[in-house]
Amino acid sequence: MDAGKKRIVIAEDHTLLREGLKALLALSADLDVVGEAEDGREAVRMASDLKPDLMLMDLSMPRMNGIEA
Repeated sequence: MDAGKKRIVIAEDHTLLREGLKALLALSADLDVVGEAEDGREAVRMASDLKPDLMLMDLSMPRMNGIEA
């Protein structure tokens, strides 16, 4: 991994939107999507485990919404 890249986790319960965001972010040489979460609980776990620089978080997700996460 390039030290200059920003590590990102995408938290979005809609697969098509999550994959679209990942594809758009892949176009940038300084961004690296390191994780994808389908719900708020998974997003919290990934944030703790992966320690990303940025999180793109959906506010309305199952099991735990983006605000609670």
